[in-house]
Amino acid sequence: MSTGVIIVLIVIVAAVLVVAAVFALRARGPQHGGSLKRRFGPEYDRAVVRHDGDTKAAERELSERVRRHGSLHTRPLEPAERERFEARWTAAQERFVDSPREAVGEADRLLAELAGARGYPDGAQYEEQLAALSVHHAHHVDGYRRVHRVTHAQAQTHTAGADSGGAGTAAASDTEELREALVAARALFEQLVRPGRHDDGRPGTGARVAPAAASGPASAPGSTPASTPASEPAARAPHGWSLGKRRPKES
Repeated sequence: MSTGVIIVLIVIVAAVLVVAAVFALRARGPQHGGSLKRRFGPEYDRAVVRHDGDTKAAERELSERVRRHGSLHTRPLEPAERERFEARWTAAQERFVDSPREAVGEADRLLAELAGARGYPDGAQYEEQLAALSVHHAHHVDGYRRVHRVTHAQAQTHTAGADSGGAGTAAASDTEELREALVAARALFEQLVRPGRHDDGRPGTGARVAPAAASGPASAPGSTPASTPASEPAARAPHGWSLGKRRPKES
């Protein structure tokens, strides 16, 4: 075997080893706390709290989410599908002023259906669907969690009130909780219905929504929720009508 052939073989083997090392580092990346914090953002903090401050346990849970759902490939919506989802979201927002519970319940169902249509686990598997969404939309998924939690809590309260002979009318504090949940959920809806060029939910990609509690007077019922930072133009999508207002009639 000539010297030239030996050199070529050495170069090929070295290249293969380098490529293997790169893939190994990428595979190990999500296992490191720093990488997980960057990827999951607020979801990382929630996981730590859920595990009573045990960061190792939280990181094992998040790494498992990445393992199960990190390679998930979503599918784009057809234009007709997108229009139907947007119309339903707009209707839910407009319905809020008269029937806040029903509006938030519809938002919960709508997000489950929309995520399923994009290729995430079926909405009937709520926990698995939420885990998959958290991997790709970590900075927006909590809105879905809130409408789902509030919807089920309100349903249980309403049932208990009916069983005890109560009227089941929502108090002002309940309505505010429902409003905040719906405002927060709209961020994930916008990410899913109109995905950005980098559809991974990380910082700097897609729409960002200020927390409902910090939205101030602008997010009160009957005004426009803060869906985008003040320096950015307001969303022009059909579903962007103010929460609590009916869509104006076409002239």
